[in-house]
Amino acid sequence: MSIDKIISEISSFVWGYPLLLILIGGGLYLLIISRFIPFKYFFHAIDIIRGKFDDKKSDGEISHFQALTTALSATVGMGNIAGVAVAISIGGPGAIFWMWISGLIGMSTKFFTSALAVMYRGVDSAGNKQGGPMYFIVYGLGKKWLPMAIFFSFFGMVGALPVFNVNQLTQAINDIILKPNGVEVGLFSNTIIGLLLIILTSIVILGGLKRISRVSAKLVPFMVGVYIISVLIILIINYDKLPEYIFLIFYDAFNADYYSGNSALGGVLGALIILGIRRGAFSNEAGIGMAPMAHGAAKTNNPVKEGFVAMLGPFIDTILVCSMTALAILVTGAWKSQADGVTLTANAFESTFSELGNYILLACVFVFSISSLFSYSYYGTKCLSFLAGDHNKKKYNYIYIISIMLGATTSLSMMINLIDTFFALMAIPTMIGTLILAPKVLKLLNNYKINT
Repeated sequence: MSIDKIISEISSFVWGYPLLLILIGGGLYLLIISRFIPFKYFFHAIDIIRGKFDDKKSDGEISHFQALTTALSATVGMGNIAGVAVAISIGGPGAIFWMWISGLIGMSTKFFTSALAVMYRGVDSAGNKQGGPMYFIVYGLGKKWLPMAIFFSFFGMVGALPVFNVNQLTQAINDIILKPNGVEVGLFSNTIIGLLLIILTSIVILGGLKRISRVSAKLVPFMVGVYIISVLIILIINYDKLPEYIFLIFYDAFNADYYSGNSALGGVLGALIILGIRRGAFSNEAGIGMAPMAHGAAKTNNPVKEGFVAMLGPFIDTILVCSMTALAILVTGAWKSQADGVTLTANAFESTFSELGNYILLACVFVFSISSLFSYSYYGTKCLSFLAGDHNKKKYNYIYIISIMLGATTSLSMMINLIDTFFALMAIPTMIGTLILAPKVLKLLNNYKINT
């Protein structure tokens, strides 16, 4: 059995119904016990990231806006462009409905996990305050839960590796620049791309969180704007097809007529639901535990306030950007081709903007991928810092940089199954800790006043 097949089998095993129950069932439970209160503060959350309630004396390293953009730079990107395309190429239009479910429930999950990251900030070996699942597990549940925090941190180091983003950026460069210009694509060209990405990434990630957040705060909003405007043009041009495909998304979600992957417990429909949830989790990262590490560094002493900021992430990521990508792929007919990953999205752009569309998408893919590289490196160093001390955290960057070459030179299926596997393993301790500590957040939420 090949390595690719082994990783695929492991990924299918860990993404079984027990994980689905804790991730989606747990998120739904959080939504219900909070009486949907997080959604009622949606516009208040927007005011918070605008800086209306900032307190410069609060603990933390970065602003609410920088915390959100740092977290979004790791999620808004290849999960929205290539991840959605993977979902449609395997599961058909119906997979998008289950991504939506994941995103809506994920808003509540992200609220609780990020609030806990501020509520139970820990102190690393250098005396710096830190936030994240490993800290709220230990400081919120007690030292006897340390093994679970170690479990999260170990798998977090692997889950934070940039292999999928690099893989899809390499594929985009190959399909949009190299192949059309007659350049032979193979191991040599992929290695060159990998080396260039290593150089660029090294310059930024060695500068730490503040440099990462400054770069993300400038790049991500601009490119999200470019991407959204481009997709809106595609949808406006094909507006007459929108009702048909919106209906198809809902219809196929419960019929799975276009599902082409392996069946699971519950048959083809069960497999489609799992596929949608997996791609949704990869897109918005709710319940996985990475984003709380960024939100835990925000300059605030109010956990509920940061929870409100964090819950905007899945909305922007899955409900807004993923939906637009999916509809663009569907209305242009690109989903009927044999392409997968970022190439499928490129076909949708090319059908509307001709050759220019490929370059617009490549620019977006490049910025999203690079910004994701920066953010994930920060998450990985925090995990290693927890395990081996702050003085060792920068050693992670060397592992991280080497992995860029792995992502550039291996297959899409292997990379996405690898990251899916470790995301699943990270979600287990994150959700267990969150569900146990949820009443602590509820108490603060019920006493929250907007003018605080």
